[in-house]
Amino acid sequence: MSASDHIGKSGMRLRWPSPWSAGAVLIALVVLAPIAAVLWIALFPENNIWPHLIATTLPRYLWNTAILMTGVGALAAVMGTTTAWMVSRYDFPGRRWLEWLLLLPLAIPAYLGAYALVDFLEYAGPVQTGLRQLFGWQTARDYWFPEIRSMGAAVIVLAASLFPYVYLLARNAFREQSASAEEVAQSLGAGGFQRFWRVGLPLARPAIAAGVAIVMMEAVNDFGTVDYFAVQTLTTGIFSVWLEGGNPGGAAQIASVILFLVIFLVLLEKSSRRRMRFFNLSSRHRPVARKPLAGRAAWAAAALCAVPFALGFVLPVAVLLSHALDNAGVWVDRALWRAALNTLTVGGIAAVITVAAGVFLVYGVRLSGQKLPRLLLPVTTIGYAAPGAVLGVGILIPLAAVDHLMADGIEAATGIDPGLILTGSAFALVLAYCVRFFAIAQGAADAAMGRVSPNLALAARSLGRTQGQTLTDVYYPLVRSSIASALLLVFVDCVKELPATLLLRPFNYDTLATRVHEKASLENIGDAAPAAIIVVLVGLLAVGLLARANR
Repeated sequence: MSASDHIGKSGMRLRWPSPWSAGAVLIALVVLAPIAAVLWIALFPENNIWPHLIATTLPRYLWNTAILMTGVGALAAVMGTTTAWMVSRYDFPGRRWLEWLLLLPLAIPAYLGAYALVDFLEYAGPVQTGLRQLFGWQTARDYWFPEIRSMGAAVIVLAASLFPYVYLLARNAFREQSASAEEVAQSLGAGGFQRFWRVGLPLARPAIAAGVAIVMMEAVNDFGTVDYFAVQTLTTGIFSVWLEGGNPGGAAQIASVILFLVIFLVLLEKSSRRRMRFFNLSSRHRPVARKPLAGRAAWAAAALCAVPFALGFVLPVAVLLSHALDNAGVWVDRALWRAALNTLTVGGIAAVITVAAGVFLVYGVRLSGQKLPRLLLPVTTIGYAAPGAVLGVGILIPLAAVDHLMADGIEAATGIDPGLILTGSAFALVLAYCVRFFAIAQGAADAAMGRVSPNLALAARSLGRTQGQTLTDVYYPLVRSSIASALLLVFVDCVKELPATLLLRPFNYDTLATRVHEKASLENIGDAAPAAIIVVLVGLLAVGLLARANR
């Protein structure tokens, strides 16, 4: 009798799950546990404040979040779709450069854009200073200037940072469209705008909707921007109710509202992708030829594409670089490099664990003939959609309870108080990163292994290789580049993550993101700039990888 088989009294043959299958299920459950914890705590809190939330702050949080999501989604859709149409349909000066430069705003976390915009437009900034010198104004009472820290500014900053999600998907959709439909519309007398509105846009609508859904999810996740602009959203509500009000149950209840909102957006994005199909009725598919532009039209098209790039990348980088150069002494600050080392440590550990777990899960599901692992595989991607603040609630509250039980047990047995082992270290932070960005590793591993012929694995098994040896000797050499890309992408996202880091970091433990947030919150952009520049440089690595993959 093998170790995996057991003969019961009835003579039925029962097959125990293999270690690969059991491990895959365990990894999936760990990834899903924080989400389940948020729902459980929200349903059974120690102090139910639902009536108080509904009567006081929750409507305001919901209203502001809805306005933010709608505004950011609409503006990002306009910016991303317009620029994608211009670079895919027309030739104008700088088009080849702008086609890739429009991806660079993804390297700028929105909270960095917020700090830069306020510094640029505030009373002591170069814009208002220049206006006072130009017109001879003496004080702010001599002229009107729009309020910078407002909902409108938050919408503009977030849209400028996130529109490349829409741009990338829309550009690919426009590229895939056939020249036949364009030629038919042109033969019927349709002008440039009519061809866009009646032909190009309807065919690309599912891709645009998917990009907008991603943008709206990122807007819900944001904390640094809305906190800096004093816009009260559901995410800032979690911090207020938990850290200022001392009510973790209430924070979990707000987090559950965000979770349901995000699930709705995920379903919307999935629905859009299911409809993202293009059928070529002609036997020969011809891409649409770009129309050369000349004169004012050419320069107008170049300016139309350059403005979002300038707003989302050039302005933040210019402001941050200016402060970083003016405060050169900050570069030798030990606290900066300690934060950089902390970021490298927790981000690197989280990236390795996340990618290893993703590979194990995908490989285990492929080996398993059981339904449970296969059902859990797509569900594990929900962590990427869940905001960092939500995961912070779902991780810290249960871990704190476990920590206290462990400390009490150890003290009772040994008489020594070990302190908080899990929440007092970077363990909770690494776990949050793993859950938050597990979808990246899982998606990369699944796509890479899907390109490997099953015959290679069967041949290896027939030659006596074990399942583990097949993974290391056959799969790994063929998927190594995809694994390396996943490691880089997860690490970059860990570096930029702010809400989960603020909630879960140990006491007096700074990362680059938290250092930038804390210094900027104190209006000390000069000290924040060097850390911000390092974050941007790390983000550029991921954007370069994304650009290479979408050539």
